[in-house]
Amino acid sequence: MAKYTRAFWTANAAELLERMSYYAVFIVITLYLSNTLGFSDLEASLISGLFSGGLYLLPMFTGAFADKIGYRKSLVVAFTLLSAGYLMQGLLPVFLESAGLVEYGEKTVFTGLIGSWERYLIVPVMIVIMVGGSFIKSIISASVARETTSETRARGYSIFYMMVNIGAFTGKCFVDPLRSLVGDSAYIYINFFSAVLCVVALVSVLLFYHSANHSGEGKSVAEVLYGLRKVFTNGRLLVLILIVTGFWIVQQQLYATMPKYVIRLAGETAKPGWIANVNPFVVVVCVNFVTRLMARRKALTSITVGMFLIPLSALVMASGNLFGDDLWGFHPITVMMIAGIVFQALAECFISPRYMEYFSLQAPKGEEGLFLGFSHLHSFLSSILGFGLSGILLSRYCPDPNLYADVAEWQAASADAHYIWFWFAGIGMISAFALIAYSKFAKSGD
Repeated sequence: MAKYTRAFWTANAAELLERMSYYAVFIVITLYLSNTLGFSDLEASLISGLFSGGLYLLPMFTGAFADKIGYRKSLVVAFTLLSAGYLMQGLLPVFLESAGLVEYGEKTVFTGLIGSWERYLIVPVMIVIMVGGSFIKSIISASVARETTSETRARGYSIFYMMVNIGAFTGKCFVDPLRSLVGDSAYIYINFFSAVLCVVALVSVLLFYHSANHSGEGKSVAEVLYGLRKVFTNGRLLVLILIVTGFWIVQQQLYATMPKYVIRLAGETAKPGWIANVNPFVVVVCVNFVTRLMARRKALTSITVGMFLIPLSALVMASGNLFGDDLWGFHPITVMMIAGIVFQALAECFISPRYMEYFSLQAPKGEEGLFLGFSHLHSFLSSILGFGLSGILLSRYCPDPNLYADVAEWQAASADAHYIWFWFAGIGMISAFALIAYSKFAKSGD
């Protein structure tokens, strides 16, 4: 059994707490923006997409900055910002209600908030969370690279990815019980839960994160800029990022499309938090097995297997409308959504750990933060494209029932709601075949 450093385990524990806080909020972020702040489907999707996109774009720069000032200091900055950001995101509705613009309870009653400028105060709040989270993206994955050897790295990233998904699973567990208890107010209260978790993570870093590996820290600004130029001019990695973006566009729909889709089609009693939790549960159970299964295969081979699973997942999600009656006591939309997410999670097991491993092996010594930050560019692109497309497709095929005078009118407007998933199946299939072409090119270029 491979032994890992205290810094390795502290970084992974901090990742678990950060993921718990993030996913508890993010699973209902579009519902928070619509039901709490009064934004439309398209507006909520665009704001969420820009937030998520920035969260993944900034690591290219915060990763380089972390290489300069050190990972411990960077983690302290990150969790301070996250704690403050989630706290403010919970307090903003209190301010809006005190201003007489809205009344919160089991159902939100808007009394002037829709169309007002005050609701846009959420933007600077989300920027604070975005900046804090961007440090985490590069630092934790780069810490894994620094605290492992070539022999233990694949296993190290497997452990890291288990922590990510345990955190994602645990965080979402609190959402649906809270929704059942207090209704729409749950979208507010969950932010305070996330703030507390980030404070705990901050304390753990201060007490326990001490690494003996400081390679690359203390770089000059000129050295950092030179490093950025190197990764931005690496054509091979840029092409791989663009291809893998297709997978992440589909993956983003777990948060962009699924919550509103299942609540609108399966009813208010649907539990998007529990449905989304199928993903991290399957990943936690299967990621080590998949890692061992593909251990002797090249990283690109493992990624390719996953890429062909992702369009299949979208097609399964689309099939919920084929069943008229409940399946095993559950709404068919719920059942087929869960089945599709299982395939999606398996795809993630094949793709994500090996993708990070592939990038870490391209990084020169001391530039792991920079390169691992750059690796998240696919999530920036997929957030912008995935959430933006989700807003358009929801408005077109599965609109808000509150916009219609009666149920029959809404049912007619949402009759083709499953078409949404055909769009994402097509994106996934194009990306899978593109990766095959890329693998052949990469092999010939070696």
